[in-house]
Amino acid sequence: MSKITQEHLDFLFQLSHNNNREWFKERKPLFDRLYNEVKHFFLSIYDAMQKYDSIDQFHMHRIYRNLQFSKDKTPYKTHFALHLGRTKPMLRGGYYLNIEPENCYVACGFWHPNSDDLLRIRKEIAADPKPLLQILESKTIKNHFGSLEGEALKTAPIGFDRNHPAIDLLRKKQYLLRRRLSETEVLSSNFGNEVIETFLSVRPFFDYMSEILTTDENGVCLYQ
Repeated sequence: MSKITQEHLDFLFQLSHNNNREWFKERKPLFDRLYNEVKHFFLSIYDAMQKYDSIDQFHMHRIYRNLQFSKDKTPYKTHFALHLGRTKPMLRGGYYLNIEPENCYVACGFWHPNSDDLLRIRKEIAADPKPLLQILESKTIKNHFGSLEGEALKTAPIGFDRNHPAIDLLRKKQYLLRRRLSETEVLSSNFGNEVIETFLSVRPFFDYMSEILTTDENGVCLYQ
């Protein structure tokens, strides 16, 4: 398996301090080489994950930022990022890897569940939060990720009890697990295997969410 090197991180660091078209244009051949090397590494992650899961989306983020609706007019992103999406409709959840100086991390979960999915998740948690809490409190999840992250409402969602014992879970708009990585870990020759192991550690969480999102409130499968 190929690997992330100091050269990849150094380029991103320099780009963060020279985020302009003139600087980038002069170094475009270098960027193209580094981008292709990182893509090769990401593809090796994708190929390995196909042995353990069904992945139907491989997406390496473009370096060019969409400036149309952004107040930040710097033209380039300062990270390399990979997103892998599981095969819908039966398998839910996504894997993400961010490579960026002083901000490297693995993230897994549900970034922006649509309103129907979010309501279904909340109803299941409201009815019985114990299965999800047991998963989140498991040694595997704690060791790899710590606690659940994600944007949340300031109060209870409409139709839900603000005094529910699992109100912190019900207020969530995103359900994310994030493992922050040191540059030493990222530059390790074993980094690819560490990423795969971390991705696979979320399987109980994904299995739980996938079962919810593919059944109705009576547990009947929505897909034939």
